[in-house]
Amino acid sequence: MDTIWKAILWRQLGAAIDMLENAVRACPEEIWSDRSRQPEYWYVVYHTLFFLDLTAYGSVEGFLPPPPFNLDELDPAGILPPRPYTQDEMLAYLEHGRRKSLEAIEAMTAEKAQRPCKFGWMGTLSEGDVLLQSLRHVQHHAAQLNLILRQTTGSAPRWVARTASGLDGVDG
Repeated sequence: MDTIWKAILWRQLGAAIDMLENAVRACPEEIWSDRSRQPEYWYVVYHTLFFLDLTAYGSVEGFLPPPPFNLDELDPAGILPPRPYTQDEMLAYLEHGRRKSLEAIEAMTAEKAQRPCKFGWMGTLSEGDVLLQSLRHVQHHAAQLNLILRQTTGSAPRWVARTASGLDGVDG
């Protein structure tokens, strides 16, 4: 896969991750841990980061998120974690997901981008499609969190057009 296209993909996926980070940092504690809110703010963040991590890994087989997280998010019964994860735990998981996503893009080749993905629920998508779908998934939930913030606090973080972090020095 061309270096320019990798840089473009990273700038946009990185921007979506940056927007998610901004939404985590902007959330007041009373909204973050409000178990009566549906969806629960912290859980939307966790769900987003879990699937960012999983898709960057590339397969359910052998996947294990870092502690204190587990594989319950894959349970079709929809088991929620026993407690709200903290903002600090989510920010650490976000950095983990950012690093793994960047590594996945750096490792992408034209051949790999065309291979069928290993996630059965994604149907006939290729591994390249999965990277773009991951971008869309993160941005979807970042927007959802920003809407919650705007509705409850009257403000939300601003749009991020592109990530500030580069891809191995490629700023395109």
